[in-house]
Amino acid sequence: MVSLDRGLRVVAANQEMFRRMCDIGFGDVCGSAFCDLLDGSIRTRVRHQMERLLDGQQPRFQERSVAIAGAGSSLRGDLMATAIARNAGRVEGVVVVLRTGDAEPSTAWSGPRRILSDMDAKILEGVASGASTVQLASTLFLSRGGVEYHVTALLRKMRVKNRPALISKAYSMGFFELGSWPPQVVPDHVK
Repeated sequence: MVSLDRGLRVVAANQEMFRRMCDIGFGDVCGSAFCDLLDGSIRTRVRHQMERLLDGQQPRFQERSVAIAGAGSSLRGDLMATAIARNAGRVEGVVVVLRTGDAEPSTAWSGPRRILSDMDAKILEGVASGASTVQLASTLFLSRGGVEYHVTALLRKMRVKNRPALISKAYSMGFFELGSWPPQVVPDHVK
């Protein structure tokens, strides 16, 4: 459980959760922006939902399959956030509860890896939005062969056989911000 102020900064937390999640003490997390602890692929959407809580537009929300990153490990689970109102119904903060199936940290997800170049990211965004090779070549000032070269390199890097599999794998690895259109690569994954 985590308590956040109106700036969505951590003011109180279940110390056991942060010990298991981050291998650091509460003092190191206190005052930090909660959304910065979230995986980049969902950070924007969760921040938007929390801002809606603060504005009184909704009393609570739930997000499934959330990963909170720590030092070399992460804690995964379902997040539920509730607005805390006090004087005259004014929202003073947010309480966040993370329910995990297993409280032990997972080392399978070790935070974002910067494996994409800037051009790779632009090509991936274009392919995900449905742009053709000719459209990408025109937009990115490359030849058609240059676009195909980058697409082929991405297919090899991601170990997939075709463009739909490339985009599916990119989404599953958290390369794209969820809920955004056109698709945008999370900056944490770009060198």
